[in-house]
Amino acid sequence: MITRSSFSTSLSIMSSLLPLVMCLFVTPIHKVSAQEVSRGPYLQSGSPTSMIIRWRTTAPSETRLEYGSSPGQHGRVFTSSVLTTDHQVRLKNLSPQTRYYYQIRANSKVLVGGDSEHYFDTSPSDADEPARIWILGDAGSSGKREQGEDEAQGDVRDAFLKRYSAQGLNFIMMLGDNAYNTGTDRQYQRGFFDPYHSVLRSKVSWPTQGNHDLSTEAYYNVYSVPTQGESGGTASSTSRYYSFDHGNIHLVSLNSEIRDASFRDDMIRWLRADLIANKKAWTVAFWHHPPHSKGHHDSDALKDSGGRMVWMREHIAPILEEAGVDFVFTGHSHSYERSKFLARYYGAASTFADTFVVQAGDGRDDNGRAYTKASLSKTPHSGTVYVTAGNAGGVQRAPLNHPAMVVSTATAGSVLLEVDANEARATMLGSDGNTWDSFTIRKDPTRPRAIKNLVGTIDSKRCEVVLTWEGGASDISYAIYRSPSETTRGREIGRVKGGALRFVDGNTTSSSGSLSYSVRAVNTHGFGPWGRAAVVSNLPTTCSEPRS
Repeated sequence: MITRSSFSTSLSIMSSLLPLVMCLFVTPIHKVSAQEVSRGPYLQSGSPTSMIIRWRTTAPSETRLEYGSSPGQHGRVFTSSVLTTDHQVRLKNLSPQTRYYYQIRANSKVLVGGDSEHYFDTSPSDADEPARIWILGDAGSSGKREQGEDEAQGDVRDAFLKRYSAQGLNFIMMLGDNAYNTGTDRQYQRGFFDPYHSVLRSKVSWPTQGNHDLSTEAYYNVYSVPTQGESGGTASSTSRYYSFDHGNIHLVSLNSEIRDASFRDDMIRWLRADLIANKKAWTVAFWHHPPHSKGHHDSDALKDSGGRMVWMREHIAPILEEAGVDFVFTGHSHSYERSKFLARYYGAASTFADTFVVQAGDGRDDNGRAYTKASLSKTPHSGTVYVTAGNAGGVQRAPLNHPAMVVSTATAGSVLLEVDANEARATMLGSDGNTWDSFTIRKDPTRPRAIKNLVGTIDSKRCEVVLTWEGGASDISYAIYRSPSETTRGREIGRVKGGALRFVDGNTTSSSGSLSYSVRAVNTHGFGPWGRAAVVSNLPTTCSEPRS
């Protein structure tokens, strides 16, 4: 028999349980509606035919990535029904040197993408088209803060992106210490993902491990690097070190954090095999600890950084120079130091002599003193420039008096490396917007130089694009290229003799209303650099349709 008292007690218990019961039903609906991307999306391990896209969601969900040739038109889909917060998609069977736009869904909701900002570019296969690489060393100082952004890191980023458009970049190289102080997952969010999110969603980032990127924490979980030669190069079978190709450049990421003798031996064996197999015109190596530095870390001190700077100088640098490596980029010292054009210099600062300098001068092309190499093929000990650029997250006072250096400065900044056919130029742009250093290496210098002042204008009445430029006295002819996209230089559409300096394109069909043109000088030794392209926009409607 139910008494009034027992009924009241039961009602009271049911009332107290009602919020819990409601929560059981309401909470999943709330999580779905609040689903967001909390990290990324970001790109990894690009190649001519593949790309990895990663992101993190605030709650477990299925993986659905849609992609296609234009924003809003995503005809290809990758899905996985596994519920997860950390999503990773490897897209395969892509076309080389092609731009794809993408968007990410969860539970039928578009979380990010579907616009012109979310895209990726597959790399060239064997073309010598120009590449632009943003190099950031010791950048992750925002990881130290509980809230807000580190001012020095933000200033370096903003100055660079104000001078150089992110859209014009091909990829990013990180020189280690990407998130301070110990590289935890949370510090990576604050020191790496948050500051660079607008670039990471469309440009691949290639890492190397620094002493603050502790492997037991986030580093090997954050990055997906090619271990089996998926992006070119020789399979390393480890995430500690790897290589990849981009156009006519071979890039090698080494690990100066390795201290175990057997692991070091493994890296050396792999490095020798990788460099022997390399057939690219340009070779770039990067790691964290500099072989030559008098920054706040001293590369001569065996007790500094456990002697890893000395070890890299004595054991790795000779292998690289024997293989004709052109550039070595490192971080660790929070300053900027750039060496002379060196060969066979593997000792302490006190042993430096001019006999280790392949060519005298500062390498600056604007005063005609660019460094030169006789051939595009690999030539042992033909000159290597060592750059310490651990200044993307701030600087520290130091002697900065290494005798092998051309430039040494405690100035925050980052580096742009531009490789264009037989020329490569590195520029250090400070957080103040000023250029603090610039130098060029030119291979096979008998080839013509890049043409200047390329201009394209529209003749609306004749439905033609008229190109004009300035050339060199030794140019025999000029090859003209046209592309419907600014991301590629396209195919050759004609040639004119050396004295012409003018070309008329009468076939201006373009579905986008714009065309990109390039002109390369040619002489008996080959083609010159591509130089800057000229983009002709706002083509009249009559010029945007095929003409009979």
